[in-house]
Amino acid sequence: MITEKSVKELENSQAALTLTIDAASIEDAYTKRIQKYSKDLALPGFRKGHVPASVIERKFGDSIREESTFDAMESALQDAIKELDVKDKPLPFSTPVLQDEDKLLPFKKDSDITFTVVYDVKPVFELPQYTGLEINVPEIEVTEKDIDSDVENLRNQNAIIKNKSGKAENGNIATINYVEIDENGNEIESTKRNDFTFTIGTGYNFYKLDNDVIGMKKDEEKTVEKSYTEEDNIPGYAGKTVKLSIKLTELKERELPEVDDEFAQDIKDEYKTVKDMRDGIRKDLEKKAEDAMKTEKEDAVVKAIAEKTSFTIPQSMIQAELDSRWRNLIRSSSISEDQLLKFLEMQGETKESFQNGWKDEVTAMLRSQLVLDAIRDKENFEISEEDLNAECEKQLKNVPESEKESYKEIIKDNMQFEKVIPFLLENNTFKSESKVSYKEYTEPKPEKD
Repeated sequence: MITEKSVKELENSQAALTLTIDAASIEDAYTKRIQKYSKDLALPGFRKGHVPASVIERKFGDSIREESTFDAMESALQDAIKELDVKDKPLPFSTPVLQDEDKLLPFKKDSDITFTVVYDVKPVFELPQYTGLEINVPEIEVTEKDIDSDVENLRNQNAIIKNKSGKAENGNIATINYVEIDENGNEIESTKRNDFTFTIGTGYNFYKLDNDVIGMKKDEEKTVEKSYTEEDNIPGYAGKTVKLSIKLTELKERELPEVDDEFAQDIKDEYKTVKDMRDGIRKDLEKKAEDAMKTEKEDAVVKAIAEKTSFTIPQSMIQAELDSRWRNLIRSSSISEDQLLKFLEMQGETKESFQNGWKDEVTAMLRSQLVLDAIRDKENFEISEEDLNAECEKQLKNVPESEKESYKEIIKDNMQFEKVIPFLLENNTFKSESKVSYKEYTEPKPEKD
C-alpha cells in the first residue's frame, strides 16, 4: 500500500510525515466500498442489497471515492506511525494534521496519492553540562524566633474562647450580620448574611470589613461606605462603591495560656518542662528545614540545567498538562465544571484565559521534566534484574500474567528516572552565600506584578 515514506524534522518540535499510497490500493479500497454500498443501500426501484454497482458508482462515485481514499490514507498513516522510530512518532496527545488538502481534491482514478501530515514530537536537544556545577542555594536555619513563633501558634491553638465586653479589637472573634443598601436605603436581599463569624484582622470576610468592625460593641449597628479596587481582589466589585449595614451580634476573645511547664505537659506527654518543649520544636523544625534544603537543592540544580537548554515545548504537550490541571481542579472542588465556567464568565474570564494563568508554570515544569528524561536516557542508570523483577511483582500484582511483560520497560524507565535527582545532588556542588530562617523561607512570598 505505502510505496514511499519520509519524515522531515521541522522547527518548534514538529515533524512532517509524507506518504505515497499506490493507485492499486486506492482502487481496491474504492471497489470494496462500492460493493459494501451495493449490499446495504436501498434505492427506489431496487431491493435492498440488489442495487447494481454501476448505478451506485454513477450516482455517488465521487463522494465514495473521496470517502474511501481518505479512509485508505488514515489506514496507511496508522500503519506508518507504528513503524516510525520513537523520536519521529507523534506525541500521544498530538493529532496529525493533513496539509494542503485542497490540492489533493478531487481524487483521480488510477492515481497514486502523496500526502503530508504535520504533528508534534518529543523535543530533541543537546544537554548542557549537568555535573560538576556549583549551585548557590540559601542556607535554611532554625532560629529562636522560629521556635517562638511555633510556641505562639500552640498558645493560640490552646486558647480559651470567652465572651468579651467592650470594644472590638484586632484578634477578637466577631459575629456579624451584614447587607448591602441601595440608593433608596433599602436592603438588597441577595447580599444579606447573618451570623457570619471571623477573626478581626485576618481579612477572611468578603467585604474586607475588619477595620470597620474595630471599635464596635456587641449589638451595635452602623452603616459604612466602601470603595474597592482591583487590589482588594473582590470578584465583581473593583471600581465600585457600596453601602453596607453591619450589626455586631457577638464578640469573643482568646485567653492565651501562660507558657510554663504545665502548658508544655499539655502539649505532649513527653514534655516535662518548657525547655523540653522548645527542644522538641527545634528538632521538628530542623528536620523540616533539612527537607526544605534538599528540595531547594533539587529545584536549583534542575533549574540551572534547564535554563541552559534551548528547545520549543510543543503546544499539544502544554495543552495536555493544562487540561489535566483543569480536570484536577474540578475533581478537587465542590462545584461542577458548568458552575465553574459560569463563575468565570461572571468575572469576565473563560476557561482558556484562566488556564493561561498556569501556562508559565506548566512550561517551566515540562522543560525540567524533559531535561530530566534526557539525563536518564543518557546515563542509562543500571537497574539489576533482581530489583526490576521485585518492583514489577509489587506493582503488577493485579495485572494478568500475559500483560506483565508489556509494563516491564515502563517500570524500568521509572526506576531509572528516580535515580536522576540523587545523581545530580551527588555530582554537583552546593554553596550557601546567604542564610534565611525557616519561617521566613516558608512564609508566602508576595506576588510579583
